[in-house]
Amino acid sequence: MKLLKISIEGLPHFKNNLEIDFVARQRVAEDDREQLSYIFSNIYTTPALSFIGINASGKTTILKAISFAIDLLNNRPLNHIPSKGIFDDMDCGQQVCFSACFYHHGIVYKLQTVIGKKENPMDGSTNLVILDETLWSKESSRIKTKKSLYQFEDSNLRAGRDKNAEYLMDDVSIIVALNKKQDTNFFLYDTSEFTDYNMLNVLGKYPKEMLTFLDPSIEYLFCQPNEKKVDIKLKFYGRDTIHLNSPLELNKYLSSGTIKGLSVFMGAVFAFTAGGYLLVDELENHFNKEIVSTLIRFFMDKKINKKGATLIFSTHYSELLDEFDRNDEIYIIRNRGGITAENLSDILKRNDIKKSEIYDSDFLKGTVPAYESYIALKKVLVSL
Repeated sequence: MKLLKISIEGLPHFKNNLEIDFVARQRVAEDDREQLSYIFSNIYTTPALSFIGINASGKTTILKAISFAIDLLNNRPLNHIPSKGIFDDMDCGQQVCFSACFYHHGIVYKLQTVIGKKENPMDGSTNLVILDETLWSKESSRIKTKKSLYQFEDSNLRAGRDKNAEYLMDDVSIIVALNKKQDTNFFLYDTSEFTDYNMLNVLGKYPKEMLTFLDPSIEYLFCQPNEKKVDIKLKFYGRDTIHLNSPLELNKYLSSGTIKGLSVFMGAVFAFTAGGYLLVDELENHFNKEIVSTLIRFFMDKKINKKGATLIFSTHYSELLDEFDRNDEIYIIRNRGGITAENLSDILKRNDIKKSEIYDSDFLKGTVPAYESYIALKKVLVSL
């Protein structure tokens, strides 16, 4: 299962439709194929997508929207999806349309889902409901150009909600039938719920090599669930084993960078194994630049990333953009009268220009704090 494109129309706080392309948009040269994942014909997907913008530009909201779309494709009930908060400011009567194109076993699919809100007359609460839904499919062998990849005709129609709604809950997608028949679920490891607090979220025995990379003083770390608690054994070289009952207690012994590193790198291992998606909000938090760069490089190394897993992350750090050889792996996020996400390849056609310098120069407009705000803050601090 490989995502090709996600499009979202009508989401609150967005200026335009949100379109996220997982397919390489720029020309794929011979050297590029060493990093990109081959799908079929001339279609390749990128190993990483970065979303960069200043504070409050909308990066987190976009990652939540991507996470929601993947959970929807995995036929998770809408009202049980953790990132459903993206609909909090939507009123009853408004609609949001999700369109997702994906590839599986020689077939390209498109699922279009229209979502609204329904009020419970008993207590005034609201729930998300699917108002309309359509699934198309076509053989990839019939697709001759990138332009035709996302074009579907009436003859490609596979299913509609009107034929299946009587058998489904009103917040469950019709894709449930396809998932049961062809095992088309996407693997998603979403760490965004741990952005605001740092806690180890993977149980098991951590590889010695990973521990040494993040903190050479750790001899071993083992976490095992036990009824309502977690048995944790942590040992540093030359010291006795430490026994703990909660992952939160690890904050007393391990640095914030080590804790986040263990969670994120284990998530990467899971993504590599499944060929899935690792989603990290504010990737640089608690990390030094070299650790972040190492993670990105692992996803770009086909000897490690054998199944074409994808790293999806947001960042404030322009220096990380220089880890990317291609512009189509970078989205510039701005909030000027509404959130926008613009692929850098639509702005810069050349890949050889240093991306961090372009971003920091404000050539793109809206990518650095306003000069007026800087001056105003400076005056306040001087007057203290």
